[in-house]
Amino acid sequence: MPHITVDCPRRLAGLFDLSAFTAELHPMVLAGSSSAGTCKTLFREATETHVAHRHGSEALFVHVEVGLLPGRSDGLKARLSENILGLLESHVRKATTDDVVCSVEVRDLAGSYRLRTL
Repeated sequence: MPHITVDCPRRLAGLFDLSAFTAELHPMVLAGSSSAGTCKTLFREATETHVAHRHGSEALFVHVEVGLLPGRSDGLKARLSENILGLLESHVRKATTDDVVCSVEVRDLAGSYRLRTL
């Protein structure tokens, strides 16, 4: 059930080991959310990012969003966000020494959420 999206700038995507990241991320999300579902992760490579006064290829910004079925407390979602942020930071640091802005949001999936395996 957890839906995970990772937005990563093109310049970092080639350096960032996404497979290693998800190998640690998926069990963390399942355990931290008490979910029995299957994590699904979508990586989106951003052609350009903007952070404050830095633009284009100078700005490195990575955002992870985790969508869960409703029912988890805000405290649980905040703890999971912090844990994911720590994991993300450790993997980004292995990939680059550049300044990188990292963020994580754990949110409820909308009531209209549906999933089907074809």
